[in-house]
Amino acid sequence: MNTLQEQIIGELVAKDYRTASVFKKYRIDFCCQGNTTIHDACEKKSIDAGIVLKDLDEVAREKGSTIDYQTWPLDLLVDYIVKKHHRYVEEKSVEIKPYLNKICEVHGERHPELFEINALFNDSVGVLAQHMKKEELDLFPYIQKMVQAKHEGTKIVVPGFGSIENLIRIMEEEHTIEGDRFRKIEELSNHYTTPVDACNTYRVTIALLKEFEEDLHLHIHLENNILFPKSIKLEKELISY
Repeated sequence: MNTLQEQIIGELVAKDYRTASVFKKYRIDFCCQGNTTIHDACEKKSIDAGIVLKDLDEVAREKGSTIDYQTWPLDLLVDYIVKKHHRYVEEKSVEIKPYLNKICEVHGERHPELFEINALFNDSVGVLAQHMKKEELDLFPYIQKMVQAKHEGTKIVVPGFGSIENLIRIMEEEHTIEGDRFRKIEELSNHYTTPVDACNTYRVTIALLKEFEEDLHLHIHLENNILFPKSIKLEKELISY
């Protein structure tokens, strides 16, 4: 079997985020379910792995660069996630909600799926607000303390939640729930395609939802595939001092 087929998807995307475009094309989850191999993901979806590998090879041959998040210090990555992605969720949630309410009011009778999309989005942003708060109050400060401890050569005090793996497991489970929720939104919106009778507000709302999901994919990818495994490894190194 081609060794690339046995590559873990999340690890591949972490090395080169340009490959995410290929997995998006075939609707293969690279963030919440990024711990599976290309072979297994293709088999599950009945996709010819050879076609996916060909597309990945084409991406690798393309000129251009991508941000190498893998090389970033963990405290910098934490700061980036909060200022870029947490802030995005907070700001866009407020922007999208009234748009959804408006198109439900105007187009809901002809497109009843909008009501379910609205409910799913509101549920998601409510959970994400709580989720991000837990990261900012508990998980991220501990990661920053670990980075400082390594830099200073000191020991760390195990926090109240125990090993970092305990809290990370909860964060990953919540990521999966929100990933599934947005997959449902994508299905209900016919993959973010607007109907012929859509007004400008309808089109803008659907475009914003698509953008929101794409940002969430990168957000979760940075945590699940880069920040979390590196933080678990760092804690083990510090505890073994």
